[in-house]
Amino acid sequence: MLDTKARKYFNPLFETIAKYFVNLKISANQITLLSFGLGIICAVFVYFKIYFLALIFLWLSGLFDAVDGEVARMTNTKSKFGAQIDIVSDRIVELAFIWALALSNENITASLLFLVSMILISMTLFLTTGMIAENKTKKSFYYQSGLMERTEGFIMFSLIIIFNKHMKLIIIIYSVLILITIIQRMFESFKISKE
Repeated sequence: MLDTKARKYFNPLFETIAKYFVNLKISANQITLLSFGLGIICAVFVYFKIYFLALIFLWLSGLFDAVDGEVARMTNTKSKFGAQIDIVSDRIVELAFIWALALSNENITASLLFLVSMILISMTLFLTTGMIAENKTKKSFYYQSGLMERTEGFIMFSLIIIFNKHMKLIIIIYSVLILITIIQRMFESFKISKE
């Protein structure tokens, strides 16, 4: 929801940072790899329960994940391959975060399995709807909005880090919110397929 509704408020920041990278001749795909690397470092800090640094690297990863698309648009280098590596690296970062939690907190395995299941179903709907819907946006494909998008995921991951004594409850709440997103996306997909 925030990726779709609130992005316009943060675009000036993303554009400013993107101009800096364009001037340095750093490509959008290189920034995607930077975002990916920062996300993996975040997961390492989560595993070792160095939560303050995990939080910093999580949001740096998210920031550069927003900037890579701006660089691609500014340099007219948008590509399907770039969009693909962006989406795949996002999912790997999320999985690395979840794996780090699972390996360092044995008592939350079932709730993490529920979370991964919800993410998998939600992303499958997101991608298949993007495949069948007509794209009228500046993104590489139709971007299906929902209650829980990437920014909300970062907020939930942040809550897990900050309130780590209550991580099981937060993970269950996060999973239920993704389930609501799945229901939203199913209704929208059904409506699009009837058009």
